Amino acid sequence: MVQRYQSPVRVYKYPFELVMAAYEKRFPTCPQIPVFLGSEVLRESRSPDGAVHVVERSCRLRVDAPRLLRKIAGVEHVVFVQTNILNWKERTLLIEAHNETFANRVVVNEHCSYTVHPENEDWTCFEQSASLDIRSFFGFENALEKIAMKQYTANVKRGKEVIEHYLNELISQGTSHIPRWTPAPVREEDARNQAGPRDPGSMEAHGPGSALGPTLEAVSMDGDKLDADYIERCLGHLTPMQESCLIQLRHWLQETHKGKIPKDEHILRFLRARDFHLDKAREMLCQSLSWRKQHQVDLLLQTWQPPALLEEFYAGGWHYQDIDGRPLYILRLGQMDTKGLMKAVGEEVLLRHVLSVNEEGQKRCEGSTRQLGRPISSWTCLLDLEGLNMRHLWRPGVKALLRMIEVVEDNYPETLGRLLIVRAPRVFPVLWTLISPFINENTRRKFLIYSGSNYQGPGGLVDYLDREVIPDFLGGESVCNVPEGGLVPKSLYMTEEEQEHTDQLWQWSETYHSASVLRGAPHEVAVEILEGESVITWDFDILRGDVVFSLYHAKKVPRPGAREPGTRASGQLIDKGWVLGRDYSRVEAPLVCREGESIQGSHVTRWPGVYLLQWQMHSPPGSVACSLPGVDDVLTALHSPGPKCKLLYYYEVLASEDFRGSMSSLESCTSGFSQLSAATSSSSSGQSHSSSLVSR
Repeated sequence: MVQRYQSPVRVYKYPFELVMAAYEKRFPTCPQIPVFLGSEVLRESRSPDGAVHVVERSCRLRVDAPRLLRKIAGVEHVVFVQTNILNWKERTLLIEAHNETFANRVVVNEHCSYTVHPENEDWTCFEQSASLDIRSFFGFENALEKIAMKQYTANVKRGKEVIEHYLNELISQGTSHIPRWTPAPVREEDARNQAGPRDPGSMEAHGPGSALGPTLEAVSMDGDKLDADYIERCLGHLTPMQESCLIQLRHWLQETHKGKIPKDEHILRFLRARDFHLDKAREMLCQSLSWRKQHQVDLLLQTWQPPALLEEFYAGGWHYQDIDGRPLYILRLGQMDTKGLMKAVGEEVLLRHVLSVNEEGQKRCEGSTRQLGRPISSWTCLLDLEGLNMRHLWRPGVKALLRMIEVVEDNYPETLGRLLIVRAPRVFPVLWTLISPFINENTRRKFLIYSGSNYQGPGGLVDYLDREVIPDFLGGESVCNVPEGGLVPKSLYMTEEEQEHTDQLWQWSETYHSASVLRGAPHEVAVEILEGESVITWDFDILRGDVVFSLYHAKKVPRPGAREPGTRASGQLIDKGWVLGRDYSRVEAPLVCREGESIQGSHVTRWPGVYLLQWQMHSPPGSVACSLPGVDDVLTALHSPGPKCKLLYYYEVLASEDFRGSMSSLESCTSGFSQLSAATSSSSSGQSHSSSLVSR
């Protein structure tokens, strides 16, 4: 594979003639470049009027490689042939170089140019490009490629420093101005000689029709090129290879992309997201540009107006800047009714709003860059999780969150500079386990998580936010106008017809299982746990009737007992001969769930075996809710047209090797809104801990 390098335009704020005088000081040797061992002139010629000076040199470069590689190659230095065409009249210097050593195994070509700045004739521009093609090298092709590119980019930076060194030396010696070239008067005899036959090896061979001719066109200045000062000022410090990747990708877009060309900082984000792997970044950027065109994202800030309901209940907004000048976005997720918002406006509206936040974030970064005079390419998010509970684990909401994360990761890479997570409750590890696999590793490194009041004091928010910017609800001095969120009234929910129109009901039915619970015929689900520490999570909605939810643990797999003729499979798994406390034990106290309620919960297991999630019809006061039905009860329930409860449920097991939070952090995870009974069976003591949250 051919490796390529393209530099930005580097500007010397000195006239071309003075820069050329500094350049000539590099020969025949240059102590400032240790790998440059010396050079000798092979051929030299001038045009009759002295305007064009051509020099061909042989340059020796020390091989800066491991001793073993030098021994295998059998050389301590390599030879390059460099051809310089200096045109005093046009004020250009064109340089071409290629390797002579190992030319049949390795092909190196370099093209450089010094030209006058298009907007200031007293400044000089420098550009260079190079290609490296390692065809074969004793089985060390990859190693040689890395060594060569590393050494080349190091010398690129060093080359500019050397020119500046000799410029300062000339000025210190009193040479601060060199007159421009002017043509000498041509005598009649010289004119006749110029009209006569030419030596093929003379200057005419280097005229516009020669092989060197196209180089002038290839490196000529145009308005679409990037200069190094602009990159440093507006995009930040980049290594030579990073600059090269940016310029190559930008040039490719200018040649092939028919739509709006992204801004340089946007292109750079995709390169950073793919560690400056040019092909991978190009693929990612092309997919994103296609997505933006398909969804008209470029017009989003002009066309998007969030519904009034979102403005009231979406607990997020912009709030000044962090200590580094990044725009600060505050999201009070713990106070936000994600389920209510989903049911009121739908997933697509929420996604559109999230995209508008990201578009606004990029716009604010550009504003901060102009205001501060230094590059600001990302923003900071302050995520307040106070109030986060099992309600936020509602599966359609989690799936919508994962989709939003995926869309943002694919189309807004490297826009998040830092995520400050404060007041993380003990239920947070469950949510983190569900979403973290979908977050890029580079993004996860930017997360700082504070539980309890750890965000206060040294090492907390004051390290990232000025005290006058910290919101008042976190003990700061700044009045924060971000909406406080709260429960969305059910009266604002979409109707079933509206939900069907948005395909939400279909999406939710793909996630959930449906079940019917008859009197005396509970619905039970067996979950086998092969290791001690795991987390069982559940999420269910009561569509009709009232039920009692319980969780049991058994050491053996239950088998449905023999059924009487005419009965159907009812989902009842606990054998009627089992005895509570001997064959199985209760690990979650019975929870009464009313019609219309949504329940989310989790359970940290401590022992392997089978866990049974049970839903049974709620018995009238005075009856025993957890007593097991007999055969007669089941037959009566199945054959009678009596009341029936309906529910949608979902459960998931998070194995310990996949759990990215602390298992112990869930041991005392109890929601303040939990309707769990305070009493638990003595048989469950010491086995596990769980929590459930009821939302209406």
